[in-house]
Amino acid sequence: MCINTAVYLPWLVGQCRKNGVVFKRAVLKHVADAANGHHTGQKADVVVNCTGLSSKKLGGVLDDKLYPARGQIVVVRNDPGKMVSISGTDDGEDEVVYMMTRAAGGGTVIGGSYQKNQWDPLPDPNLAVRIMKRAIALCPELVEKGQGIEGLDIIRHGVGLRPLREGGPRIEAEKVDGVSVVHNYGHGGFGYQASFGCAEDAVKLVQETLRRKNKAKL
Repeated sequence: MCINTAVYLPWLVGQCRKNGVVFKRAVLKHVADAANGHHTGQKADVVVNCTGLSSKKLGGVLDDKLYPARGQIVVVRNDPGKMVSISGTDDGEDEVVYMMTRAAGGGTVIGGSYQKNQWDPLPDPNLAVRIMKRAIALCPELVEKGQGIEGLDIIRHGVGLRPLREGGPRIEAEKVDGVSVVHNYGHGGFGYQASFGCAEDAVKLVQETLRRKNKAKL
């Protein structure tokens, strides 16, 4: 399965809005401050923390088990007609080879890298060349016969910092400065694949938290 995230994420926003979600943008230094950001002006009963790698520095969380795994890709218009991946490369332990064509004109994503504890958000041009050369070596039909990387029609270069966490994702509830918080972060490079299952677990924790609050009021 290959998701065109440029289509999928706005669709998710639309689903949220259809169900009455109100979106607000703010800068918060502490997770408990989010409880005061509810659109009704009332304090929120529960805060769900899905801040990913930012949970490493977010007040009230400060999770030192989080660290980035830097991934670099090249998005091209070329369509090899298939999705391809192999487990490693001769260029280094933190470099990989894969390509996948996104639906609805999303281009072909070729990668990549998995550089742990690397925070650089800018594309490395030398790595980009290695990525493109590896892709063509693995799948020559990506370009016309006899062409090298000059045969790739590049849309953009991209870098993402995957939120890896020692021990795996954190999906749990706690009280932080008197505010009920449910955490759901630290999914590394498999956030889309795990999103529905992890969301179900997070929702159960929210429901349990609300039940306890209602019992306490009674």
